[in-house]
Amino acid sequence: MFDQMKRVVSEIVLVGLTSSLKMQLVLFLVFSVFYVMGILGNLLIVHTVISDSHLHSPMYFLLANLSFIDIWTSSIAVPKMISDLFKDRKVISFQGCIAQMFFIHVIGGTEMVLLVAMAFDRFVAICRPLHYLTTMNFRTCILLLVAAWTTGIIHSSIQLVFVVNLPFCGPTEVDSFYCDLPRFIGLACTDTYRLELMVTANSGFISLGSFFILVISYIFILVTVWQHSSGGLSKALSTLSAHITVVVLYFGPCIFMYTWPFPTVPVDKFLAIFDVIITPFLNPVIYTFRNKEMKVAMKRIFSQVLSFRKLF
Repeated sequence: MFDQMKRVVSEIVLVGLTSSLKMQLVLFLVFSVFYVMGILGNLLIVHTVISDSHLHSPMYFLLANLSFIDIWTSSIAVPKMISDLFKDRKVISFQGCIAQMFFIHVIGGTEMVLLVAMAFDRFVAICRPLHYLTTMNFRTCILLLVAAWTTGIIHSSIQLVFVVNLPFCGPTEVDSFYCDLPRFIGLACTDTYRLELMVTANSGFISLGSFFILVISYIFILVTVWQHSSGGLSKALSTLSAHITVVVLYFGPCIFMYTWPFPTVPVDKFLAIFDVIITPFLNPVIYTFRNKEMKVAMKRIFSQVLSFRKLF
């Protein structure tokens, strides 16, 4: 009987963003530009870090991995969202919905831990400069990366292992442009109060926990620099400004969507768009324009490409 109930739902209907043809056209153009530019920008950062020996350091190793994750962040939901804009009936298979939620939370959990790792790197570089090379060696970087991906996979798996066994017998409409746990759980034909609390606690804990760790670490860094040299405070702020900006842009929507007790669909949709499209686009912009070494390395790469083309 349970398996029959579960098989009743074979696809999920997504409400999407708008039914206005003019708005669909505007959103199609805007989202397509942001998506393509975000992918190209993050690919450029990954390529620059790999190809330029001057950037073979822990900070840029972690930055390249952040860009790699951002490519996946936008690619999980955005291409389908763009292709669905002009469709009257926006659907995704039940299995596709589960897969989308799994990868969204794997990538999200991984990125949160990676941002903490990047803050740890800056803490050691600024507060323990003499120990930086021994602390942030290649082995440490790999361990931090493994820890980030392991946390993301565990975070996602813990939630979905309970969700996939829920009975779904209708309705099948989700007021969003992609599948996510809170609204997906609401479709189940059973009482999901405890499961919703578990999802909120799980996602809320990793979001708020990571955010508070980052805030405390940045405060500790700035206080340490101020105590040793008041003149070095402005330099530390300049170094950390890109990290702080990315943290606020990423964690703000996540914390609101998963911990705010009074969900509102328009706000949630806007924040979701911001998280999966705008932030992956802004990250390479922030790290490029606020980082002198990155700009110099990119100029070297473009110069090499132009020199190579002149030979032909």
